[in-house]
Amino acid sequence: MTLRLSGGRRLHSPPGDRARPTASRVRQAVFNMLAPHLRGSRWLDLCSGSGVMACEALKHGAANVVAVEQDRRIARVAHANLAIVAGGLTASGRWTVCCREVLHWLEQEHPGPGFDLIYCDPPYADSLHGPVAEVLAAGGWLRPQGLLLLECGSQMTPAIPSSWSLVDERRYGGTTVLVLQTSASAVEQAATAILVPGGHEQAQQRHGNQTEHDAAEQGFDHG
Repeated sequence: MTLRLSGGRRLHSPPGDRARPTASRVRQAVFNMLAPHLRGSRWLDLCSGSGVMACEALKHGAANVVAVEQDRRIARVAHANLAIVAGGLTASGRWTVCCREVLHWLEQEHPGPGFDLIYCDPPYADSLHGPVAEVLAAGGWLRPQGLLLLECGSQMTPAIPSSWSLVDERRYGGTTVLVLQTSASAVEQAATAILVPGGHEQAQQRHGNQTEHDAAEQGFDHG
C-alpha cells in the first residue's frame, strides 16, 4: 500500500494489517472542513496509526501536534512520517509521538494548555470511542470551543456521552466522522448565536446541519 499526503508527498506505510490509514478522500474532506481552525492550533491525534492525520495537521498549519499510538512498530512509522513532513527538524518542539495505550496515556498525562482539535480513530470494532470521549471531557483535554472528531464505521456509529454535544456528522461511504464539542461549549455557542444578529446562521454554516444522536511503554518525543 502506498500512502501519500495531500499534495502527493509519499509517506511510510504501516506494517501488517492492523493499521487502517484514513482514506485520502476522507482526509481531504476533514481538512477542508477544519480549514478555519487549523493555523496555529494544537492538534491531538489519538490512535494515530501511520500518523497521516497528524502529518496533514502539521502540513495545514497546526503549531503543535501530539500523536499517540500503542503499537511500537506503527508508532515508529508515525515518527518517521512526521519527521518527513517537518523537514527533519527536531528542535522546534512542534511534534511528539507517544507509544502508549490511549486510555492509559490520557489518564496518566496532563493536558497542559489543552488542544484545539482532537482526532480519534481507533479500530472501528474496539468500542473505544465512548470511553475516550469520557476521559477527554473529564480531564479537560479540549480547549473551550475546541472540537473532537471521532472517525468510525458508518454502520457502527457510537453513542455520544452526555458530556458531549454532536455539532456535525459527515458520512463518506463506509466511514463517518462525528464532530463534537463539550456540552458546556455547545450551550455557550448557542447562546452567542441567539444574542448576535445572524449568529445562528453563521454557526450553521460553520458546523453544517446539526443532528441529534443517541446515545509499549515507550515515547518518541522531539522538542
